[in-house]
Amino acid sequence: MAAKRRPQVRASDLQGFKYFRLLTPLLERLRDVGTQRDRAGNRQLFFDQYAALLLLYFFNPVLTSLRGVQQASGLDKVQKLLGVRRTSLGSLSEASGVFAAEPLRHIVQELAGRALPLGNGREAEALRGLTAVDGSILPALPRMVWALWKDDQHRGVKLHLHFDVLAAVPADATLTPAACSEPDQLGAMLKPQRLYVVDRGYASFELFRAILYARSSFVARVKDSTVFTVKEERPISAEAKAAGVVRDVVIEKLGTAHHKDYGKSPVIISS
Repeated sequence: MAAKRRPQVRASDLQGFKYFRLLTPLLERLRDVGTQRDRAGNRQLFFDQYAALLLLYFFNPVLTSLRGVQQASGLDKVQKLLGVRRTSLGSLSEASGVFAAEPLRHIVQELAGRALPLGNGREAEALRGLTAVDGSILPALPRMVWALWKDDQHRGVKLHLHFDVLAAVPADATLTPAACSEPDQLGAMLKPQRLYVVDRGYASFELFRAILYARSSFVARVKDSTVFTVKEERPISAEAKAAGVVRDVVIEKLGTAHHKDYGKSPVIISS
C-alpha cells in the first residue's frame, strides 16, 4: 500500500511572520558568510535566507521535514517577507555544511541582551545577570564521527546552555562532542557582570578563579570534602536558618597548600 501523501503547505497554514520585521535586519549581516567557496558567483541560497527558513520551521509545527521547508520557500508570502526564492532540497541539505554557526550565535546573544527582565524591584536588581548553566547530552546521527562518545556505538553532542533566569531567555549556547569538559567550555564562554549558577559537575578551582577574573560571580555546589581556608565566619540570621543555611563564610583560599593559589574567592554559603 502506498504511503499517504502529505498535503502541500499553504500560506494560511503558517504563522510567526510578524517576528521577521525584527529578525530580518539582524540576519542581513550573515549574507556574506560561506560565500568564499562560490567562485562561480552563482549561489542562490545565502546564510541569512537559510537562517530565516529555519526560524520559520521552528515557528510552525506544521513544517515537519526539510521537504516542508522547501515547499514553504515556494510560497509568494514567504518569498516576499523572508527575501528568499524557491529553494531545492539539495541546497537546503548542503547548507548545514556550508554555513558556520558562530555568526548566528552572536545574533542570539544580541537578542538575549534586548530581553527585558520579567520582574523588578530590589531582589531583581540584586540578581541581575543571574545565569543558570548546564550541559545536556543529545543523541547524534551515526554519520557524525566527530561526536563519538563512549565507543563507536555511542555518538552524542553536548548542548552547553546559558539561561538568563530573570529575562527567561537563553543567553548563549554552544554544541560540542559529548565528551567535552563542562568547566573548560564554561571558561571559554564567560561574560562580565553575570551571576553563574552551576552544579557540582562544574566544580573546578581554576574555573572559579576565571569567573572572578571575568568580573562575574557564581553560586556552585561542591563536594562535602572540598578543602578551604576560612577568612571570616559570618553570623546566620533566623531567616537563613529556616531556609536551611548552616554556614556563611568568606573564603581566603580554596584547596590545600598543595593546590595553586587561585586568588581572591567569593563568599561561599553551604547548606
